[in-house]
Order: sequence, then structure tokens, then C-alpha cells
Amino acid sequence: MNIIAYDFDGTIYDGDSSVDFYKFCFQKKKTICKYWLKQLWYFGLYILGLKTKTEMKEVLFCFLKDLHDIDGLLKEFWNNHYTKIKPWYLKKEHLNDIIISASPEFLLELPIKKLKVKDLIASVVDIKTGKFLKENCHGEEKVKRLKEKYPEIVVEEMYTDSSADLPMIEISKKGFKVKKNVVMPYYEYQETKIEKLKHTFLTPKFIRFVFVGCLNTFNGILLSYLYSLMIKNATLAFVVGYMTSLIISYLLNSYITFHDKKLTISKFIKFCISYIPNFIIQLSCVYIIIDLLQLHKLIAYIIAAIIGIPITYLALLLFPFKEKSNKY
Repeated sequence: MNIIAYDFDGTIYDGDSSVDFYKFCFQKKKTICKYWLKQLWYFGLYILGLKTKTEMKEVLFCFLKDLHDIDGLLKEFWNNHYTKIKPWYLKKEHLNDIIISASPEFLLELPIKKLKVKDLIASVVDIKTGKFLKENCHGEEKVKRLKEKYPEIVVEEMYTDSSADLPMIEISKKGFKVKKNVVMPYYEYQETKIEKLKHTFLTPKFIRFVFVGCLNTFNGILLSYLYSLMIKNATLAFVVGYMTSLIISYLLNSYITFHDKKLTISKFIKFCISYIPNFIIQLSCVYIIIDLLQLHKLIAYIIAAIIGIPITYLALLLFPFKEKSNKY
């Protein structure tokens, strides 16, 4: 069987339907804000790699427990939001289309029925509790779910707005990138500089790196300050403290930032080499701020650490943890 596959959110729908539905429900029932603290906590655990995306989203949808007449809410929601289906998709025939999405099935059933597409494959979520009955339908899980339902399927074309759908693109004869209302061949699309920065730094991995960086900053400042009590030369105290905190930094980045439990001497050496640009920048800051400007040593250590964060992150991505860079 030959089909054409489409992602939903951001591809044929202008925005994120799950986010829009939550906003809509919040307007109807403000008390669902009582879950914010728990939702924020689980989101933080997900960012740190301590919870899966499925576990995190299950908590995000727990507000469904407080809703009454969900069927009525869904009808009203799509009466107001169906216009966000993009015009380029409405103009197409949908008889051989399969919509495959990470959004819940119950949320997409009404627009999919109205569009008269062949089938919908999405996250299976209990409409009364928000509990995920299967893994979140995202990334490689989309391919798995599609092949489970249609073992002999041939995907003629795949349309998406996200690089997370690369596994689906790879099993398709043709892939297409959707940017707002523009559709183009997937591999011909060139990211803008802003998009490249976004995909490099606005990621869970970078947030984990910043979190670890805060711990490392505290370690570096504390160790450098303690060494400075024993070593009169502030610059030398910084160097010794920096080298001590580097070992701690390697362990934290391996386990937390890049989820790499394989610790090796060669990787540690690469890790240290990656920190050379950072070290030069920070050492220069310490020299300028303390020796030339005569400011307090703690100010120097803090400014030096802040400047080095993005440079160090890029160096780690390109050198010791390169093989892990696209997995999280």
C-alpha cells in the first residue's frame, strides 16, 4: 500500500494543537493551574534526562482529570481552531494521506474526520486521565507505529516542519520540509542563522549543559577562592582551581549533559582540549579584571565563567561528545 504521510503540528496545522487546546481549557477552567508546579517539576526532570518524554507529557495532560464534557470542549475548540489548518493542505486530495503525530489521538480525531484522510496515527492518551497508553508518538516511534499497523506500507512522500521526523523522511521516497506555508524538498532547505542558533542552543541538551555549568561555576569559584587563601597570586589560584574543577566537570557533563556513561582517558583528554579556548578566555578575564582593573576576585571568576559557557558547549559538541550530539 502506497501512502503520503504528514506530521500535524506546525506542518498542516499552524501552531501546536496541544498547546492551543490547553490554553482553551485554561480559559474555561482556571483551576487547572493547580498542576503547574507538578508539570514544571516533571519538565525540569525531563530536561535533565531523569524522565522520558512520555512520562513528562503524561503529567502535562493530567489536567484532563478536571474537565467535564470533554467531547463538548473538543467540538467547541475545533469550531474555533479548524481555520488554523493551512490552506496549502486543504487544497490537496487526502484519500491516501496518513496523519502521524505526537499529539493525542482524541485531540485530532475531529479535524481528521472532517478532512477525510485515510488514517490517523498519534499518541494514545486516556481522555479522562491524560495517561499515555503507549509511548509518545515522536521521532523513531512514528516509524515503529506506522510499520506495526501497515507492515507492507510504502511511504511515497513525507511532509514535516521538524527535524525530529528525520526517521520518517529516511523511509520515504520523497521528503518535504514545510516552513509556514511554503513546501520544499527536505534536503534542499537551508536553515537561517537564527534557526541554526535556535537548534544549537534552545535544546534540552544545552539547558542541561547550563545546569551543569552552574554547578561547575560554583565549584570553580569555590575552589579558586579556597586556593587563593593559600596561594597569594590570584591568577595561579584560579589555574589550580580551574584544573581541579575540570575533573568534576568531565564527570557531570558525561553523565548529565550528554548521557554518556562510557568514561575513557582518551575522551577526558579530548574534553580537556575542548576547554582550552574557554581557559584562555577565562584566564584573560581574570588578568584584566583583577590585575588591571583591580576589581574583586569573585567578580572576575563569575564573569569569566559566564563568557566561557557557549564557547565550551560548541567545543564539546564538535569534539569529545560528537557521536552523542544528535541523540538528545
